Amino acid sequence: MDFRLMGIDTPLFHTLQHLMDAAGEDSDKSINAPSRNYVRDAKAMAATPADVKECPNSYVFVVDMPGLKSGDIKVQVEDDNVLLISGERKREEEKEGAKYIRMERRIGKFMRKFTLPENANIDAISAVCEDGVLTVTIQKLPPPEPKKPKTIEVKIA
Repeated sequence: MDFRLMGIDTPLFHTLQHLMDAAGEDSDKSINAPSRNYVRDAKAMAATPADVKECPNSYVFVVDMPGLKSGDIKVQVEDDNVLLISGERKREEEKEGAKYIRMERRIGKFMRKFTLPENANIDAISAVCEDGVLTVTIQKLPPPEPKKPKTIEVKIA
């Protein structure tokens, strides 16, 4: 509501109008703004590069995971066709008398999601982390056999 249209033009009503306009802008931002979880997940995905290879009998996903133990990494399949690789890299505990001058290595949560092809066998998945490199291998399902034509015996009446 614009008070100036009603013929009321005083500093008090200008301030009221400004507050109402500002409140309207803030409510629009909160409705359209992404959630904190979405922003955190997007950052985690952007900071986790991966290679994906297709081999004759499998799909191979390779992700660098330097300094992580197997307990820090989680490999899951969601909705029967989404491979989820996630985990968390924690900060090293500071030793007495030592302090960081610069911290460039990434800490915090990481995550990648991959939609799997239809011929991925989700029952045949292996994950191995060796020398800081996680390799997830998913076997392919064998191609379906072509259907043989069905022969119907013709009876003569």
